[in-house]
Amino acid sequence: MREHNAEHDDDHDHFEHADDLRWQSKKAWRARRREDVDPVRRGRLTEEAKDRLAQVREDVAVEDAPPDGDRWSTWGDADQGPEPYPSWLVTDLSAVDRELGVVKTGKEADVFLLERSTPGTDRACLLAAKRYRGNDHRLFHRDAGYLEGRRMRRSREMRAMGNRSAFGRNLIAERWAVAEFAALTTLYLLGAPVPYPVQRDGTELLLEFVGTDGTAAPRLAQLRPEPGELLDLWRQLVDALDVMASAGLAHGDLSAFNLMVHDGRLVVIDLPQVVDVVANPRGPEFLERDVRNVAAWFTARGLEPELVDPSAVTASLLETAGMR
Repeated sequence: MREHNAEHDDDHDHFEHADDLRWQSKKAWRARRREDVDPVRRGRLTEEAKDRLAQVREDVAVEDAPPDGDRWSTWGDADQGPEPYPSWLVTDLSAVDRELGVVKTGKEADVFLLERSTPGTDRACLLAAKRYRGNDHRLFHRDAGYLEGRRMRRSREMRAMGNRSAFGRNLIAERWAVAEFAALTTLYLLGAPVPYPVQRDGTELLLEFVGTDGTAAPRLAQLRPEPGELLDLWRQLVDALDVMASAGLAHGDLSAFNLMVHDGRLVVIDLPQVVDVVANPRGPEFLERDVRNVAAWFTARGLEPELVDPSAVTASLLETAGMR
């Protein structure tokens, strides 16, 4: 007969207690919402009712917050990354997320450093939280070309995106998040040098943090590699582009700012505008531009032009993608 494990029972009780707290908070919110909003009234809420409802939601958000962190883990509510999950990743539903600061701000999205840990244990990991901005920002002024070849099922959504209404801009932001998460998943499974895509929840992506001790790895644009390292990085890049082409994909906005170097390893990042080379009529054009941009950076840093032939590399990638 198997021995009783008291430690296991303690862990089980801890997880059950955390789940009970979350359930009770949600139950309290529903009850208070029924009390504060007149159930007889139909249609739009009055401004007073809206204020009361907003206050209820704010109160519940505070009540439901974990004791040591900003929020409970959203792992169970999100689209999850490919299996098998990396050993370093914390997937416990009772885990807590805590923001540690801003990593990078951009025109379309901001990136934050996030620690996900399981209370009462030494299980923790650092993640990059990439959050696409909502309808109060001008999103993706060049998005029309990238969106070609991406199917839209609902005509209402297509009209909203075309008109750039607030609803449409939010849809665009979420679709870019969906596209990036899907591309990272595909490329990770193919062995491409990309961050592991942990999860997607709405317009937020959680990704493997590329760096050391909370300090992000440098962008390629920040480095001045020695000749031998420069050639090695170029070869790594061509190999990465070849893997992408094998999936029929091009980065779409590749530059030395969208590449990181961590312990001598090149990592491709920022893929919301990933292009389907075959389905998008301008796919080969985007691919050629990617190659030309990065080739110009490498030659400007001293790599011999005969080792960097954009036309030859583009032709090879198109052949890999089945375009020639």
